[in-house]
This record gives sequence, structure tokens and C-alpha cells, in this order.
Amino acid sequence: MSIRINGLNKNYGTQKVLNEVSFEVKPGEVLGFLGPNGAGKSTTLKIITGLVRPDQGDVTVCGMSVNTNPLACRQKIGYLAEHNPLYLDMYIPEFLRFMGKLQGMKSQVLEKKIKEIIEITSLSPEAHKKIGTLSKGYRQRVGIAQALLHDPEVIILDEPTSGLDPNQLIGIRELIRELGRTKTLIFSSHILPEVQAIADQVVIIHLGNIVANQPLSQLEKADTQQWIEVEFELPGFEIAPVCQLYPDLQYVQESTTRWRFLSPADQDIRKIIYSESIRQSLPILSLNRQENNLEDLFRSLTKTPTKN
Repeated sequence: MSIRINGLNKNYGTQKVLNEVSFEVKPGEVLGFLGPNGAGKSTTLKIITGLVRPDQGDVTVCGMSVNTNPLACRQKIGYLAEHNPLYLDMYIPEFLRFMGKLQGMKSQVLEKKIKEIIEITSLSPEAHKKIGTLSKGYRQRVGIAQALLHDPEVIILDEPTSGLDPNQLIGIRELIRELGRTKTLIFSSHILPEVQAIADQVVIIHLGNIVANQPLSQLEKADTQQWIEVEFELPGFEIAPVCQLYPDLQYVQESTTRWRFLSPADQDIRKIIYSESIRQSLPILSLNRQENNLEDLFRSLTKTPTKN
């Protein structure tokens, strides 16, 4: 039931959309895929579901390669797209029946499953209505219902809480948490509190690069961490020697001369940066330490580089 993403690269023309994207989702785990708009979230999810082919890299779903066995992988996946595609003139059971037939479900099994899924997604009070008359929250539930209809082992939800009011948010959050108990689940968002409320594991993507990949419990320790900001006079700083001393060090290169390093609050890496700058003959213009919190961490990791 696991998903393994390995070295995904994707270009659209001259634009680099994904750059060596790799992470793993384990069975029974809810992974929050976090990043600002345009970070590469939807492209990654479309590659996982087999809707888009990567230029390089592969995805394995339940041990099968999406590149070589896309149909079998899709049968294991339930998918809610970012722009929830629904037939607004259909009633909820009618729409689910149509989707089930497209998936080759037999009528007797399908009818039983429709009733079960309507109950699981709390759509029973609205089941007599056309989809076009439903609120945004209930439409999202219909989208999730079609993703669950064939009882997939893996569920992928792209921005499932987008545009919902506070009451609708709570309902969808509870549904996602419940589904995550028995399924392998990825949901994407650009809203940090949404990920905090639901996820076990967090992957943050920015400009096509994975900038964080860790359990939420570790990410929430951000207030015990600090950012070291450094600006060199010239470009060309070699990061490898620093990473050899601190293998778990996280960093962001904001421009050719500006770097930000995340380290524990009790581990001051300014000395090693200073020593490396001397060894590499790169004068330092500024070197600062800033204590960090979770919001700061997300903003720093997803900050767009300054254009000179």
C-alpha cells in the first residue's frame, strides 16, 4: 500500500517544474504535501496517478511502477483533482453510479457500495439533490466519494479544503483523518494550519524542489531551531563541506550569494560557515542568527529567491 516517489523531473518547455522530487508514503499514514501555489504539487500528484509522465524518475504504487504498469496502479488509487470535475445536472447516486460503471464495477456490488460511500461521506441528507444545487463543501464530499467508490488502497486529494467555510473545513478534516486510518493518503495544500490539523508526515515543495520532508511532530519543533543567514561578497559557495559535518542540515539558497541554514537552537554553525568562507576565499558581507517558529520556517523554505 505504500507510495515511493523517486527522482521525478518534469519540464514544460524551458520551465523546470520538478527537480529530483523524492519521498515516500507508508501504509496508514496521512502525508500533507505543502507548498505555495505553483510549487509543483499538482504536477507531482498527476504523475503519481499516471495522468502526466515525468521526464525522468518513477513512482511505485503498492510495488508497481506507474511508468511501466500505469493501469494497474490507477486501479489502486482514488483521486480527487484540484478542480473537482463533477456533472452538475446529475443527482449524487446517479453520478456515483456513472463513475462506478466507468470503472467496471458490477451493478449489484456498485449499488451496495454507493449506499456505503454516501453514508461514509455524510452525503445522505443531500442524496436526493442535483450536484449543481450543493454547497462547495458537499461538492467536495461528492468528489471524495467518487475517489473512494472502488475501495482503493491509496487516496490522493489535491487541495480538498480549498474554498470551504470554517464549518465545512472541520467536516472535511474529520473525513480525511478517518480515511487515513485504513488507507495510504496524500493530500496537498498551500495552507499550513490545514496540514497541521490532519497530517502525520509533511513534505514541503517550493519551485519544484523538496525543501522539507519529516514527521509533523519534528516540524512543530521549529521553535527550538534557528535560521543562520549569510551573504557572501561573491557567488560560488560550496555547501558540501558543511553538510559533511552536519548531515541533517537544511538550507535554502536564496540567490547566488545568499544562503539560509536551519539548525538546532543550541547548535551554532556560524563558526564553520565563517571557516569555510575563509578556506574558499569568499568574503562574508553579513552573517546573522534568527530564532525560528513554524510559520517562519514555512515562509523561509518557500520564499521566492530575489532577482538581481
